[in-house]
Amino acid sequence: MKSKLLFALMCLCIFSLHSQEKVINKIIEIGQTDNRTMQHLDVLTNRFGGRLVGSGAFEDAREWMVREMKGWGLDVAVEEAGSVPVGFNRGPWFGRMLSDNGMQLHFVTPSFTVGTKGLQRGHVLSEPRTTAEFNRIKTALKGAWVLITGSNNGYPIDRTPTADSLRKVIKADNERIYDENRERQRRSYADGEKYEPTPYRELPALFYKEMCEAGVLGFIQSSPVPLRALYDRKMLDLGLMDFDHLPAVPDIKLDEHQFALIKQMAAERREFLLEFDIRNHFRIGPVKYHNVVASIKGSQYPDEYVVVSGHLDAYDVATGGVDCGTGIAPMMEAARMIALSGAKPKRTILFVAFAAEEFGLLGAKAFAKTHADRLPRISNLFNRDGGPLPPVGISVPPAMYDDFVKVCEPIKRIRPDYPFEVQKLAQPARKPQVAGSHDGTVFAKEGVPIFNFNTVDFKGYNFDYNEIWHTERDLYTKNIAEYQEHTATCIAITALGIANLDHQLSREGAYR
Repeated sequence: MKSKLLFALMCLCIFSLHSQEKVINKIIEIGQTDNRTMQHLDVLTNRFGGRLVGSGAFEDAREWMVREMKGWGLDVAVEEAGSVPVGFNRGPWFGRMLSDNGMQLHFVTPSFTVGTKGLQRGHVLSEPRTTAEFNRIKTALKGAWVLITGSNNGYPIDRTPTADSLRKVIKADNERIYDENRERQRRSYADGEKYEPTPYRELPALFYKEMCEAGVLGFIQSSPVPLRALYDRKMLDLGLMDFDHLPAVPDIKLDEHQFALIKQMAAERREFLLEFDIRNHFRIGPVKYHNVVASIKGSQYPDEYVVVSGHLDAYDVATGGVDCGTGIAPMMEAARMIALSGAKPKRTILFVAFAAEEFGLLGAKAFAKTHADRLPRISNLFNRDGGPLPPVGISVPPAMYDDFVKVCEPIKRIRPDYPFEVQKLAQPARKPQVAGSHDGTVFAKEGVPIFNFNTVDFKGYNFDYNEIWHTERDLYTKNIAEYQEHTATCIAITALGIANLDHQLSREGAYR
């Protein structure tokens, strides 16, 4: 009797291994002959564009993801994760300098800042630093574009109460400096004493409210190339960014080379005009945002999980092709591959598109709070948010090493020209005390393993993440198709392999 039972178990084991091998072969076949990663990315970035939370593009992309993943047979839930007090939709923007040597202007505006009132044309002034300078130009400010100090770091002009208080202090300091300089200048005229005037303190848009009241068309600030544009996070965090407290005039971040030329021309009091047409539109809030959670239910351990994630939101000055199209598109294709392969994973695989990562990991935090009971039963969370480079290996604690070697073995069959190596970590990673730079840290803080692929541009495509990070160049065209397609297949094989282990991954040595 025992021998028959043992024989049956052996047959079942052999059948299971054969079935899993068949599924892996099917995933590799799909990856090589019908890989749709770049198609998903094309739709995500070029049909919807920048997916800022609170925008129509984000909501359209979310609904498209739901439709696609349901069509592949996955169970899909849309989970509310929070809201923003006002929504924002970016339209087209144009600008040019009108002069003997006119030129098209290269600029951006931060999200949640206003556009122009149609096409607006005006002269250029440099901002005042003292009350005397303001009084000298206050009539000329009406209908002017004003050059402000500082170099743009992506954020708009600071309109918080703290900034207003600082402006008062700096204005007072500058009045004192103004009086001291005038007295020293008087003495120099009287006795020939040489002096160097004390420079004024500067703060971008020092006379912000006064200039707005005087009727300026907008403010222009120098910005390094590639241009970066973020959103008014300070006002949002303070609960002051709503439909009734939007900025009054455009906040333009101009190519630093063009800015320097225009500043010189303005200093020389040359005759020229700038014109801008900026279509920035708003939605009355609050506007809710949601995580998309798709799943393939586990056949033996449905309450244990493997999670694959990326963030759906993206800054809208570009199209989010890399940040985080390189997370969402391979994740979607991995889900499609597993679904079409006929796999019946032992554990539940979750494919999660987080919202509001760019607003402070808010979607991931909402998910972790809502599903706190699941966190101890997550084998690993694979969160991709680092660019289009391909997996070339993974580094894991010794307790996970043998499992990952087994799980990742088929990766070497995808493309023989791509390296892949599983390595043992020399020491455990330090568990973060606070969530950090990406969604995965929200879960690491709670002790969830977040071991991810090591990636390298080993073929030399010259990708530079700093070039696209929150800039105008975060586009579909910055992706590397063969890397992305390979990534999707690697994700599918690894996530399925972890889900099919006879035991949940050990957490021994995951963190210290």
